[in-house]
Amino acid sequence: MTGTKGEELRKRAKEKRSERFRRAWYKFSRNRISVVGLVMVLAIVLLAIFAPYVTPYPKHAGAFVDFMTGSVGPSLKHWLGTDVFGRDILTRVIFAFRGALIMSTGVLVLVVPLGVVLGLIAGYLKGTWIETVIMRITDVFLALPPLILALAVSALMRPTLFNSMMAVCVSWWPWYTRLIYGMASSLRNEFYVKASELTGASKPHVIFREILPNCIAPIFTKMTLDVGWVILTGASLSFVGLGEQPPKAALGTMISDGAKYLPAQWWIAVFPAIAIMVVVLAFNLLGDGIKDMLATEEGS
Repeated sequence: MTGTKGEELRKRAKEKRSERFRRAWYKFSRNRISVVGLVMVLAIVLLAIFAPYVTPYPKHAGAFVDFMTGSVGPSLKHWLGTDVFGRDILTRVIFAFRGALIMSTGVLVLVVPLGVVLGLIAGYLKGTWIETVIMRITDVFLALPPLILALAVSALMRPTLFNSMMAVCVSWWPWYTRLIYGMASSLRNEFYVKASELTGASKPHVIFREILPNCIAPIFTKMTLDVGWVILTGASLSFVGLGEQPPKAALGTMISDGAKYLPAQWWIAVFPAIAIMVVVLAFNLLGDGIKDMLATEEGS
């Protein structure tokens, strides 16, 4: 009997999760602009993953030179034209998506746990010296513009993708700490938190089992919206030579190199800039849809 009852409970829990997923997807799919953003994001990710197989000239993503086909405008052979070294711009843009996605993924994987944990601790222990130390340090970092701080940190290290990722991490974690601090400060006074404390639950249990689950929706929404901004910040570092170095394809570096030949050879800088705009727009549209979906889910 006990085994049968346990199976029934697991089956009901599975059905409940499935129903919640269908309801969330229905709410998300009603926002057509967000669906467009989802399709764009999936297309960008798939292009980045299968870049060697979908690009017309995979060798052009690295150290390749062919001055005979250099500075050729958009054509049927080279849809986005070629740069001064004869490298296909479409190929390099698609390969550059890899670095941009690695940058955004790496930054968020590192800063979200750090910022969330610090915010939870400071919010739950509000009024203690621990909260004072954490939030004053956070305020110091928030007082500095993220791009300026990232540039300063990058300038101290060798310009690589990993080092530029670390520089962005230094400037990004305080935003998650501030967000979760505000939520944890209010949730710590909720009845279910007080009830858990009265039953003798430990502080880690209250923080991570009672408060954290109620912060997941805002965290996930901010992560989705931040992907585009992290990519834009990474491109800014590459633009000034503090990101991925040639001959590797990087959107910021491509714009910086192409800007020297404006306006005559406009395609060298314009198309990588449009690529950045498309990536940022795609993730912002997706993030807006997820935000509305989760907000509606919480209210239902």
